[in-house]
Amino acid sequence: MSRMSTYPLRLPASVKAEAERVAAEDGTSLNQFVATAVAEKLAAMRTATFFAERRGLGDREAFRALLTRDGGQPPQPGDEMPKGRQA
Repeated sequence: MSRMSTYPLRLPASVKAEAERVAAEDGTSLNQFVATAVAEKLAAMRTATFFAERRGLGDREAFRALLTRDGGQPPQPGDEMPKGRQA
């Protein structure tokens, strides 16, 4: 970040105390912890928007054609999902 601005933030005492504790465990300042938390939240919201905007753009018929096309190879030994990660 090349440009910084300040913002007076009001937090409930319990939230601030917990944020300070977690920041200290992470070896960062409270300021860095809050800035990172806000950045992560923005990224999550942008990701959700990205997928919501594209949800209706899919072509189900093209998808079905892709799944049922001839060719390809059957699964090979070793292609299995690791145990505990199967859907």
